[in-house]
Amino acid sequence: MRVRAAAVAGTWYPGTAGALERDVDGYVAAADVTLAGDVCAIIAPHAGLMFSGPVGAYAYKAVARQPYDVAFLVGPSHFVGFDGVSVWPDGAFDSPLGPAPVDAAAAAELLAHPIVQDLPQAHRREHSLEMQLPFLRRLLPGMPIVPLVIGYQQRETIEALAAALGEVASRRRSLLVASTDLSHYFDANTAATLDARVQACVSAFDAEALLALFEQYPEHERGRFVACGGGAAIAVMKAARTLGVRDGRVLKYAHSGEISGDDSGVVGYLAAAFGRFTDAD
Repeated sequence: MRVRAAAVAGTWYPGTAGALERDVDGYVAAADVTLAGDVCAIIAPHAGLMFSGPVGAYAYKAVARQPYDVAFLVGPSHFVGFDGVSVWPDGAFDSPLGPAPVDAAAAAELLAHPIVQDLPQAHRREHSLEMQLPFLRRLLPGMPIVPLVIGYQQRETIEALAAALGEVASRRRSLLVASTDLSHYFDANTAATLDARVQACVSAFDAEALLALFEQYPEHERGRFVACGGGAAIAVMKAARTLGVRDGRVLKYAHSGEISGDDSGVVGYLAAAFGRFTDAD
């Protein structure tokens, strides 16, 4: 069995099960989330757990009691540049809370799409998916995953991934997870202004508007001004639309300065959910 070893356990989050459980449980207990209806997709951040965990907890608390067959995790590649999308096709992702098994059948269906490939080096150092595992393993411990890393976040790749995700996810009770942080290293006031634009697109469930915002900037600046995993968020939103999702909801926004005490250069974090909400206007 091919197991992807944890790359940032013990640094970005606690490396022992007991300490990690205590942290995750504390963040979840503090998250005030009430959603009436079914959640199909979420956006969650992927910074170090002490910074992004209090926000990510909102997204995962919203899905903790819902039945899913599989979680499709979609995140950006921070270390390896490549065209298309890489899937880890079988085996497991290891973690201090035990290995998360990969749904090999669902991964194989995605590999039938030309946009998806098996490129293991894209996963080995990548933290954007690994940072979802503490919440997934604690709140949805038996659920298999399909790990997907996007290379160059170009329109053609985003749209092709959205189509493939929508097709494969429709055959299962699926949770789609987009892993992204928002603006990077602006002062807190500037970050809040920039990040409000993303929140508006999410609240309106308008993936096209978010894609247009993403494309206002050169590719190498999109992560700084919009979101490092903007392509993941757009692809998940588009796929969720094909699954019949109607509503988007921002659950929590915060930035790293609220933890560090330094507002001079912060990273923005967002938790959001997409679904069929019975309390929607």
